[in-house]
Amino acid sequence: MNGYGLVVFWTLLLTFFLKVVADILNLASSRADLPEEFHGVFDPDAYRKSQEYLRATTGFSIAEAAFGLAVLLVFWFAGGFELLDRFFRGFGFGALPTGLLYIGSILLLQAVEGFPFTLYRTFVIEERFGFNKTTPAVFAADTVKSLLLALLLGVPALALLLSFFAYAGDSAWLWAWGVFVLLTLMLQYVAPAWIMPLFNRFEPLGDGELKTAILHYARHTEFPLSGIFVIDGSKRSSKANAFFTGFGSRKRIALFDTLIANHTVDELVGVLAHETGHFRKRHVVINMVLGMLNLGIMFYLLSLFMLNRQLFDAFYMSEVSVYGSLVFFMLLYTPAEFLLSIFLQVLSRRHEYEADAYAVSTSENGEALAEALKKLSRSNLSNLTPHPFYVFLNYSHPPVLDRIRRIRQMSGSGVS
Repeated sequence: MNGYGLVVFWTLLLTFFLKVVADILNLASSRADLPEEFHGVFDPDAYRKSQEYLRATTGFSIAEAAFGLAVLLVFWFAGGFELLDRFFRGFGFGALPTGLLYIGSILLLQAVEGFPFTLYRTFVIEERFGFNKTTPAVFAADTVKSLLLALLLGVPALALLLSFFAYAGDSAWLWAWGVFVLLTLMLQYVAPAWIMPLFNRFEPLGDGELKTAILHYARHTEFPLSGIFVIDGSKRSSKANAFFTGFGSRKRIALFDTLIANHTVDELVGVLAHETGHFRKRHVVINMVLGMLNLGIMFYLLSLFMLNRQLFDAFYMSEVSVYGSLVFFMLLYTPAEFLLSIFLQVLSRRHEYEADAYAVSTSENGEALAEALKKLSRSNLSNLTPHPFYVFLNYSHPPVLDRIRRIRQMSGSGVS
């Protein structure tokens, strides 16, 4: 194994080791006593159930990661990449069809490897703890729709990417960057109208106290809200969520029916205020720009490693190719992706605090968001005392107890 192979091998092992250490520390930080802030929200049975859920999901996550790593290493060292390449080259197709088949088969193998875990997570773990509402028919339909979308959207995008690096020379990474940024923006625009409705039903929120309160808040903050919709999230899970879609004057709020069912009007407005804060603080734009910069850097680095003989030697490949370069570069890029994910998690947690502050400063009932977070924690059986190292590696949101305490401080002092 050459230097490239060693970098990939040890990075895979190190990231898995860090994940396991973080998981163990997270389990150890679980407290037997319920934090005082959640008295009256969690009863003893619910709190015990949340800790059981943490143990079940953590053990399952470690097993899934270990199995995935073992499959990858066996496939790699058994010469799987080379055998697959020879198989598809044997059909005598051109470079582009061969590349699409090669990468597509690797993605398919990865999906097949993870499918049993998805089934077990959905129909055993989530079912055991009362979350799963997905029927086998809905699950099958979602799987088929996801596969069709991957074919309709993924195949043309992959074909474009391979073509750029095969024929555009030194400027290939620039062409790829520009086109994929454009495609990403287009997808952000069309997804709410064309893709999301394939999986969930979106219905306008009916007239009533909640709609009146939301529209009042939007007018108060001069937020251009063009529509309020309810999503039938309850057909898959009892967990709740809310999010914004759209750009410019076409912003829409989408509320899960499970969220509406379990929260007061003030709490729902607090959740809306938090999401509004993300827009007002330009968090959506910042994340989009960072994503585009990361894409550009990744394509540029890919161009440097294109058709690199040593990179192919690391994976026991006899023939170099554009499609092989893409696959092996993504494995080589793992350390950078890991470090970037940590940075983005830190930034995301900061953004969540800023959005909370905006919600408190613009809502008539600043503490309603705290009450909503407490109920969401109860409904989702959230871990109330995660370990700091686990938070550092995995959390895009600050621990809920930290958020609630800050909201209480801001509400009490009037600080925004």
